[in-house]
Amino acid sequence: MAMEYLGLSEISGPLVVLDGVSGVTNEEMVQLRSGGETRLGRVVSLEGERAVVQVFSGTTGLGLQDVNTRFTGKPMMLGLASEMLGRIFNGAGQPIDGLGPMFSEEKRDVNGSAINPVSRSYPRNYIRTGISSIDTLITLIRGQKLPIFSGSGMSHNRLAAQIVRQAQITKGAHEDDDAGFGIVFCAMGVTKDVADYFRRSFEDSGALEHVAMFLNLSSDPIVERTLTPRCALTAAEYLAFEKGMHILVVLTDMTSYAEALREFSSSRGEIPGRKGYPGYLYSDLASLYERAGVIKGRAGSVTQLPILTMPNDDITHPVPDLTGYITEGQIVLDRDLDQRGIYPPVSVLPSLSRLMKDGIGEGYTRADHQDLANQLFASYAKVSDARGLANVIGEEELSETDKRYLEFGAAFEKQFLQQGAREARGIDESLDLGWEILAILPRSELDRLDEKLLDEKLGPVDAKTSGI
Repeated sequence: MAMEYLGLSEISGPLVVLDGVSGVTNEEMVQLRSGGETRLGRVVSLEGERAVVQVFSGTTGLGLQDVNTRFTGKPMMLGLASEMLGRIFNGAGQPIDGLGPMFSEEKRDVNGSAINPVSRSYPRNYIRTGISSIDTLITLIRGQKLPIFSGSGMSHNRLAAQIVRQAQITKGAHEDDDAGFGIVFCAMGVTKDVADYFRRSFEDSGALEHVAMFLNLSSDPIVERTLTPRCALTAAEYLAFEKGMHILVVLTDMTSYAEALREFSSSRGEIPGRKGYPGYLYSDLASLYERAGVIKGRAGSVTQLPILTMPNDDITHPVPDLTGYITEGQIVLDRDLDQRGIYPPVSVLPSLSRLMKDGIGEGYTRADHQDLANQLFASYAKVSDARGLANVIGEEELSETDKRYLEFGAAFEKQFLQQGAREARGIDESLDLGWEILAILPRSELDRLDEKLLDEKLGPVDAKTSGI
């Protein structure tokens, strides 16, 4: 039976405190009525008979005496249905697209539950983003969590919208199921114009039909921001593991989420950790990221693509630092490439996908994929050395091989990395483009490839040298 209490003991920022409560549990939803208005909250801390409640819409206008508090006995539940795809919700999971209420097939606790490691299946196959640098060199595997590390003012929003528009799955040679594909897009702390940009981009391209959008604006209550990714992931888990779909979850911006968590922690008077973030930031981020994966015996999968901005482009900042420990690689965006007008400005060398090797190759992408990726990485790594040497002695004094590396680096960035925001490249197109650019280098420098593959892709040595 739900318990009701009259009056509050304390009010502190978005928090209210009640003494003398009993039978209350953590994460329980609370209704606060005052002056004919009802506000929602949740229990965030219990100390004996003292309960701390987080009020979603803030505590402005509340008094200590005139508040009637009702504990519902249930955690926050999200209504779920297949028709979530094509709909737009606020950060608390309520429809805001003007299409009316959604008829729920079932309701679930937004906090979810951890996937039993024993029941996890190893991620296989890939999600094609249509972006050459990602598909070829940092391949996104189904069931993976692969963050994008960006910086303030860079083109990560543009990249996120492009991935949502272009992302597709392909059926691998070893797969029997014909699972559908959908995207859950979660924006946290974005301005209204950025939210409108995402909405227009998906609507105009027709992508909204297979996208469920959760939008938390910068003007929305900061408390709601801590719930938004949980609502989005709850929807993704339902569509993946109950409806058998492959779901890609795009979370932007995780730094805004972490800052909301820091502000909330400060209002609770908790002892701050590094740069003022709470000491439990790692476990809190892990509770979100670890909801990605594949479950044995289930047809669907949840893949995460979190996007975060690094303050001052500092990759050692707590949010990217801890994210890197939890996730399986990272895609790093480079400010120098961005300023030179190269889009998407993917910095290849510090980027990696740790699960890539098991989701590409014959039966998934193409047999030469891994060898080509290895050679492109190795060759591009030598470009920076050649450029550094050219800055010291001048380009005219470089050896022929170093000049070829400069030519390769320019072609790699202008032809392979550079891609239009509306240009979707197939995996074969991206791989063939990689071979074309490798052909700039002397054959002797392609030391990551065997002769048989080189002959197949670039032609025999004698044919090349004779001009045939």
